[in-house]
Amino acid sequence: MATKTLVLYSSVEGQTLKIINYISDFIEGEKELFDVDLDPEINFEDYDNVLLGASIRYGHVRKSFLTFVNKYHVELDLLPHAFFLVCLTARNPEKAKVENNTYMQKFLQQSSWKPQLMAVFAGALLYSRYNWWQTLLIQLIMKMTGGNTDKSKDIELTDWSSVKIFSRQFAKISRCSPCLSVD
Repeated sequence: MATKTLVLYSSVEGQTLKIINYISDFIEGEKELFDVDLDPEINFEDYDNVLLGASIRYGHVRKSFLTFVNKYHVELDLLPHAFFLVCLTARNPEKAKVENNTYMQKFLQQSSWKPQLMAVFAGALLYSRYNWWQTLLIQLIMKMTGGNTDKSKDIELTDWSSVKIFSRQFAKISRCSPCLSVD
């Protein structure tokens, strides 16, 4: 019997969605994708597992994402699930660890939902998409944290090998719905 995966995301510049699409290639069976920021109506009983991804913007997970997971934390917990967070600080390997990432820890404190499988991935510096104010703010943050301030080019910081490992872990729990542990 084929599985049906619910894929939920919140993305501002599109890197989280790009990561979601990459992970989706590892998921067997049918997939349904929803942007949480659009407040979708979802019947969780229609799905065998769920994957969630969200980005950090100016130090915060989008309010709509936090509201969604707090509203549906019971439904999420009933399905095998995984969650990843995308933030620029994860360009530092130490900050890419769940336990060392300030934004993931902040999310876990604010959330009623506690994901069973989690990861943090670096996003992208997409200077070409930012307005002058965003560019200035991002450059200031990058300067303070030792990041790239060259606005003449976009820079993808995502460690795709880490995303691939996470994808395989999620695929493993997706195939094994009754067993919710990951080696």
